[in-house]
Amino acid sequence: MHNCAIPGHPTAPQQRSSCTTCSLRELCLPVGLTDEEIEYVGNLTNHKLRVRRGEYLLHAGADFRSLYAVKNGSFKTYTLRVDGRQQVTGFYMTGELLGLDAISPEKHTCDTVALVDSEVCEVPFIKLEEIGRSIPSLMSQFHKIMSREIVQDRGVMMLLGSMRAEERLAAFLLNLSTRLARRGYSSTDFILRATREDIGSYLGLKLETVSRSFSKLQEEGLITVNNKHVTLHDLGKLNRMIGNSMD
Repeated sequence: MHNCAIPGHPTAPQQRSSCTTCSLRELCLPVGLTDEEIEYVGNLTNHKLRVRRGEYLLHAGADFRSLYAVKNGSFKTYTLRVDGRQQVTGFYMTGELLGLDAISPEKHTCDTVALVDSEVCEVPFIKLEEIGRSIPSLMSQFHKIMSREIVQDRGVMMLLGSMRAEERLAAFLLNLSTRLARRGYSSTDFILRATREDIGSYLGLKLETVSRSFSKLQEEGLITVNNKHVTLHDLGKLNRMIGNSMD
């Protein structure tokens, strides 16, 4: 499951000053690369793109050449239904990698649009593969990230098939919480940039059901919602609500 939010202030110490704003730090830091190796990888991302709110980064059907690391901002991906409506397939925030779904088919399967003014770093995939041959631990970490994507996608399918509306929304918020915490940000306080309509499309819920579910969780004291500002009050209860099925 992919989610998008504007994180708050970092709660974890900065590990390396040169990596604190790099969206590829999830690749580099767990592997323990040397400064020289990090600089080597950093040379991949010298091509930065600014994408304004509502503009498209990628179009479905375009040839796959690069991955895109979100330096700041947020995006949604979607496909078009037969009736022309959007089916939201994912949300991406700072630190996420866009384009992983295109590696196998060698074509992008979704349209990708910025939810706010954003910036991405382009990572040519052929160069990433070349570096991976030189630094095997880097490619191993990359494969772990891809594997996690598959597991999360499977989790979304389970979520859509077996949960009530409030449980789907709780799982959505908890997954977002986990992703923010992984990047050193607050896991309980954030600004949600996805619209209620987009969340509904992603979770398979009608707009009014999403709004009702937010109200229900707030009435139960589990969350507070102030426009787009969301506060999670009890992660334990939220997890028990969904049976920890998204852990």
